[in-house]
Amino acid sequence: MFKLAKGRVSYPAVLGAILFMIVQVVANLYLPNLTADIINNGVAKGNIAYIWSAGAKMLGFSLLSVAAAFGNVYLAARTSQGYGKNLRSDIFSKVVHYSNDELDQIGTSSLITRTTNDVVQIQNVAMMFLRMMIQAPIMLVGAAFLAYQKNHTLTQIFIYVIPILIVLMGIIMIFAVPLFKKMQTKTDNINLVFREGLTGVRVIRAFRQDDFEQERFDGVNRDYTQNATKVYSIMAIVFPAMTLIMSGTNVAIVYWGGHLIANQVMQVGNLVAFMTYAMQILISFMLLSMIFVFIPRGQASAARIQQALDLKSDITDPSDPEKLEDKPVALKYDHVNFRYENAEALALTDIDFSATAGQTVAVIGGTGSGKSTLINLIPRLYDASDGSVNVDQTNVKDVTQHDLHGQVSFVPQKANLFTGTVRDNMQFGKPDATDDEIWHALKVAQADGFVKEEGGLDMHVEQGGGNFSGGQRQRLAIARALVKKASVYVFDDSFSALDFKTDADLRAALKADPEIQKSVVVIVGQRVSTVADADTILVLDDGKVAGKGTHKELLANNKTYQEIVNSQIREGDDK
Repeated sequence: MFKLAKGRVSYPAVLGAILFMIVQVVANLYLPNLTADIINNGVAKGNIAYIWSAGAKMLGFSLLSVAAAFGNVYLAARTSQGYGKNLRSDIFSKVVHYSNDELDQIGTSSLITRTTNDVVQIQNVAMMFLRMMIQAPIMLVGAAFLAYQKNHTLTQIFIYVIPILIVLMGIIMIFAVPLFKKMQTKTDNINLVFREGLTGVRVIRAFRQDDFEQERFDGVNRDYTQNATKVYSIMAIVFPAMTLIMSGTNVAIVYWGGHLIANQVMQVGNLVAFMTYAMQILISFMLLSMIFVFIPRGQASAARIQQALDLKSDITDPSDPEKLEDKPVALKYDHVNFRYENAEALALTDIDFSATAGQTVAVIGGTGSGKSTLINLIPRLYDASDGSVNVDQTNVKDVTQHDLHGQVSFVPQKANLFTGTVRDNMQFGKPDATDDEIWHALKVAQADGFVKEEGGLDMHVEQGGGNFSGGQRQRLAIARALVKKASVYVFDDSFSALDFKTDADLRAALKADPEIQKSVVVIVGQRVSTVADADTILVLDDGKVAGKGTHKELLANNKTYQEIVNSQIREGDDK
C-alpha cells in the first residue's frame, strides 16, 4: 500500500493530519488528570474557585481536542479521497493503453472491481491509518504511563486483561482475515455475471434462459452473501466481547480501588482518572485489533491494483522512433506469422501482400479463419510474431503508437458509440472537425438521411448507441472513421448489418471519394458482394492465404473462394 501511495498523496496533508492527531490525543490524555484534580482539590476540599479554574482549563483542552479532531478528519478525508482519485486516474490511464492480451489476462469485470471496490478499500485503509493507526499507539502508551503514575498497584489488573484481549483478537483475525480477502474475488464474480447478463439480455430472452441466468446470478450472489455473513458475524463478536471485558475491568478497578481508598492509599479523583485511562487503554487495543483485521483486506486490494499497474505490455514504443510524415501511403504484410499467447498453433501463417494509395484490399474467409486477427496487427492491438507489418513503408514497431494510430482509422466489428451527441461522436477521431466535414462523412457512410430526420448533429446518443438500430450504429461508426484523415482505413466486418443496396451505395461512395482515394482501404467481409469489387481479395482458411487476386481471378481458379460464392448463391445472397 505504501508503494501505491508514493506520488499519489499530499505529504504536507499527511503531516498535518498526524500533527492534529497528536494534539488531539495529548489533550484527551490530559483531561482525566484535570478531572482528578477537580475531585481531589476542589470537590473534596470544597474549593469552588479551584473547581471553576480547573473547569475552565478543562473546557479549553476540550475545545482544543475538538478543533484538532476536526483538522485531522478534514486532512485525512482530503488525503484519502485524493489518493483514491489519483489511483483511479492512473488505473484508467494504464488500462486504455493495454493491448488485447493484457485485457484478456485480467478481464473486464475484474478491472471494474479494481477501479471501484478495491480503490474504496485502499481509501478506507488510508483514512484508518491517519485516524486510528496514529491515535491508538499514542493513546495506548500515554494512557498506560499516566495510569501507572496514578497508582502502580492497580496497573496489575492489565496483566490479566491484556492477554485475554490479545487472545480474543488473535482468534478473530485467524478466522476473519481470510474471509475478508475472499470478498474481493467474490465481488469480481458478481460483476462478471451481472455484466454478462446486462450486455446479453436480448439473447437471454430470445433463448428463454431467464431462469438459468437468474440461478447463475443467485449462485454467485449467495456465495458472496454467505462469505460476508460469516465475516461480519465474526466481527460482530468484537463489540460485545470488548464491552464485557471493559465492564469487568471497571468492576475490578472499582473493587480494588475502593479498598485502596478505604486504606487511604489512593484518592477518589485518582481512581476516577485511572478508570478513564483504563478505558483509553482498552479502546486503543480495540482500535489496533480493527486495524489488523482490515489492513489485510486493504493489502489484498493493493496487490490487485498493483498487478494492474505493473502489467507489462509486449507492445511498446521504440526508443528511437521513426516518423510517418511525408511518406508514400502504403500497406504491406511481409511474411507475417502470429501466435496467440500460450497457443500451440499459429493463428496466422505467412501472410504476404501489399497495397498502395487508392487500392482496396478485402479479406474473406470462414469463421475463425483469422480475418480480424490479421487486421488487428495494423494498429498494433497485437504484434506479429514473425515478419513485419508496414504502414507508409515503415514497420509499425518502429514508430510510436500515437503516430501510428494517427495514420490508421479503424472500425471494429462491434459499432461502439459514446454517450453525447452525434457531433461528439463524429469528432472523436478529429476534435476540430467542422460540420461540413462531418456531414460529408455521414453522406459517404449513407447516414446523413436518418441523422437529418432525427435531429441533426445535436441529436442525443445514448450509451452504446442504444437509440439507433444495428445498421444505423454501423453507419455512424463508419462515418466517424471517415471524418479522421488517415493513410489506412480498416473496416472489420463493418457492413454486416447493412442491406445489399446500402452496402453497395456505401462502397461506391468510398471508391468515388477523392480523400479516400489517397489512402489504402482494408475491408473484412462475410458476403462476397461486399468484397467483389476490391482490387485484391485475400481468401483466408485456417490462418493461411488460400487465395489472392481479383473476384474474377479467384472465381476462376480458387476452390475455397468458389465454395464461399456457391454457398452464398444457394442461400440467395449473391449471384
